[in-house]
Amino acid sequence: MDELTDPLAVLIDADNTSPKHAGAIIDEAAKYGRPTVRRAYGDWTSTRLNGWKKQLNSRAIQPMQQFAHTSGKNSTDSALIIDAMDLLYAGHVGGFVLVSSDSDFTRLATRLQESGKPVYGVGGKKTPEAFQQACTQFIYTENIAEGSSDVDDTTEPGDDTEPDDDAAPALPDLRQLLTRALGNTAGDDGWSGLGAVGQYLGRANAAFDPRSYGHRRLSDLVKAQDFLEVRDADTTNGPIWVRVRQQPRKTSTRRSTAKKAAKKS
Repeated sequence: MDELTDPLAVLIDADNTSPKHAGAIIDEAAKYGRPTVRRAYGDWTSTRLNGWKKQLNSRAIQPMQQFAHTSGKNSTDSALIIDAMDLLYAGHVGGFVLVSSDSDFTRLATRLQESGKPVYGVGGKKTPEAFQQACTQFIYTENIAEGSSDVDDTTEPGDDTEPDDDAAPALPDLRQLLTRALGNTAGDDGWSGLGAVGQYLGRANAAFDPRSYGHRRLSDLVKAQDFLEVRDADTTNGPIWVRVRQQPRKTSTRRSTAKKAAKKS
């Protein structure tokens, strides 16, 4: 089956995700497959989720009721995890999109991958590293919101349910990431195919995304780096090649001194 046509289960932790990202989340999921199962989990009797209610119908998202029997959101997390495992064993979906900034889903992500299913995580930049790296790929809501044309900026009480008590960690150093990727993918001539570079970056850091560094495509990102050389293919659909910019060789001081002495003599 074609990976891009595989049915996906989009499971949203509504207690932990702002409703203003609903459209962008579904649009992003469509890049990786068909988002056929769309569920949002939370206590829908609570006013905290009022902002989500108008998004459910417009995005064909099924609300999954989970009463908060105890303080906190553990009951919601448990319901999402149980449904994910049921969907896994039913065998009707080819992958999962887990939408949350909560580290509680780390083990779920690894378990789904152990069963051969790709897991696309979606959450804020402050999402714990453990959950990010447990996913096949992790996408920041800040990135997809910037590219969405239908973000609803209107707010109601309880609309913005993403936690904001922790600041987002600094992004990994881009030069180090790209240099390491090129070092591990380059051929004997020092050039790396852009496709191989992108695959390595995704495997090494599940949260790598050119949009985090201000560019929509990896090709635009590498072209903007002054320490890289980029060679476009001879044909329109051919590969793009990248390497670390070659520095001109410096003549050693001893050799230069010897040459000057020879000229004087």
